[in-house]
Amino acid sequence: MSNDEQPIGPLDASLTPRYAGIATFARLPRLEDVRRADIAVVGVPFDSGVSYRPGARFGPAHVREASRLLRPYNPVQDVEPFSTQQVVDAGDIAANPFNLTEAVAQIQQAASELSADGKRLVVIGGDHTIALPLLRVVAERHGPVAVLHFDAHLDTWDTYFGAPVTHGTPFRRASEEGLIDMQASMHVGIRGPLYSRDDLRDDERLGFAIIASHEFETEGLARAIERMLARLGDRPVYLSVDIDVLDPAHAPGTGTPEAGGMTSRELLAMIRALRAVNLVGADVVEVAPAYDHAQITAVAASHVAYEIISAMTPSA
Repeated sequence: MSNDEQPIGPLDASLTPRYAGIATFARLPRLEDVRRADIAVVGVPFDSGVSYRPGARFGPAHVREASRLLRPYNPVQDVEPFSTQQVVDAGDIAANPFNLTEAVAQIQQAASELSADGKRLVVIGGDHTIALPLLRVVAERHGPVAVLHFDAHLDTWDTYFGAPVTHGTPFRRASEEGLIDMQASMHVGIRGPLYSRDDLRDDERLGFAIIASHEFETEGLARAIERMLARLGDRPVYLSVDIDVLDPAHAPGTGTPEAGGMTSRELLAMIRALRAVNLVGADVVEVAPAYDHAQITAVAASHVAYEIISAMTPSA
């Protein structure tokens, strides 16, 4: 933004109650209400790629509702993410729920158009299928990117029922298409049973290192952050957060829960550490409100998105 143009921030909660009005993310202005934007929060209400419990199509609305309580100053990162850059809610990308191939093309086209002027996207899903078209758009602009993937699952499997694009396959397809930096990409929070040892061999061949969930207990959070930053280096980074990386105690509202996950405090700490890297885009996916309780999952997801935006904020 120009120096003489001040960003439009969230509604003032001392003047307009948090529970009043349309639920944009963090009560930010809509894209059409500003002249230009630096970061756009956009929903993708799509879950036709799930393999188990559906419902993530309702995730964007659920996360927006929970985000009403977010405030403009982030004391841990010591930034005001909405006052030094224009952040907006760009609404939702509509995707065909009956044709997965067409839906992926629609998401890719809409994300490309939305980011054509250089704005960065923080996307709220939706299931993890959406990461593939989003990575295609980011790679068009930046070349192969370091993918930092928080998830209980690898999401580098080949097919489900012969379908090559599902929420369990986006990073295999991304690697095969040359979208990722194979020397700098990483999964964090992986846990639970796999189909065989070959899953891990395939994953390494596709370009990913792993910080497994159980390693937080044996090595600690500080060591995990150190390993993450060393792996990412100075590459452009695309961050993809499947909310099931959190233990079901912290995120019950998701489609494929696994016991033994990260705490919300650990996840937020790792995201805050990303102020040291060049974040070029992000998604937060797999929030399924039908399985949520008291907005536990949506609150966690809204704070994850808030910390991502804060990590993208220029230093004062």
